[in-house]
Amino acid sequence: MAVYTEVSFEEAGEFMARLGLGQLQHFEGCAGGIENTNYFADTDQGRWVLTVFERLGFEQLPYYLHLMKHLAARGVPVPDPQALPTAQADLLPGAKAPAGEILHTLKGKPAAVVNRLRGKSQLAPQAPHCAEMGTLLARMHLAGRDYDRRQPNLRGLDWWNDTVPVVLPYLDAAQASLIRGELAFQNHIAASSAYAALPRGPIHADLFRDNAMFDGDELTGVFDFYFAGHDSWLFDLAVCLNDWCIDLPTGTHDAERADAMVAAYAAVRPLAAAERQLLPAMLRAGALRFWISRLWDFHLPREAAVLKAHDPSHFERVLRQRVAHAELAVPA
Repeated sequence: MAVYTEVSFEEAGEFMARLGLGQLQHFEGCAGGIENTNYFADTDQGRWVLTVFERLGFEQLPYYLHLMKHLAARGVPVPDPQALPTAQADLLPGAKAPAGEILHTLKGKPAAVVNRLRGKSQLAPQAPHCAEMGTLLARMHLAGRDYDRRQPNLRGLDWWNDTVPVVLPYLDAAQASLIRGELAFQNHIAASSAYAALPRGPIHADLFRDNAMFDGDELTGVFDFYFAGHDSWLFDLAVCLNDWCIDLPTGTHDAERADAMVAAYAAVRPLAAAERQLLPAMLRAGALRFWISRLWDFHLPREAAVLKAHDPSHFERVLRQRVAHAELAVPA
């Protein structure tokens, strides 16, 4: 979470009060991600996260916010976007913000407030944590089946094809060969009948260990849905496996953690034959996607008051490991 848009305590206090969320008591910017401006905002009524969106516009954001609202209403532990109360909507001229609206405006930019999940991220997950994540991911996929809004995964294959030529000048010969070859492989996979048969729906698409919260050993929820889109559920599972079940220093696969996650997921939503066939390819796809995006953010950064860039070489290592060791046992 980076800070690109400076919001004062007074501005935040007025904003939170307008949403009926109480009197602001504590307010601080968050460091850690790179897409939006995020603040922790504590009031006398609760603990919240205020997000000012930097890349996503008013046209795109309803998909993400209403997806969270949809999942929360079905018992999936995700942040619930807070709506404008009727009393406040009536005070605004021109009915620009109707009662019940969950997408707001702050400093001329789109903004939202969600409840802050309790606990903290488990940054050294073990097999039981991975099993918890597998169960929740499957529940989330099933709960999203009847979500009536559609938007593609904006960081999917089309984006990879567009972005690889932009980052190629920053790569050495071996890296360029790897990224070109993997992109060609993923285009080939995407044209296959097995890929067309993959079950699909809304996916999180960025469910790393730092986007989930644990209170002790209890998984209390997942957040940061602003890369979500309609894509294969298998790709979502692969993204999780590539973070939760990887040794961070080396990028190598941890079989115990991966087996725990896949088994727990499949116990809630059994994997189809095409999913079992394409899991190794989707693991490669997930590694490629995040290598490309981290190269882009690292070499073509935006200015921010608080910003910690991710090291792109990590997912280069993960991709090389996934290419070299393409077999992954899928529990029955």
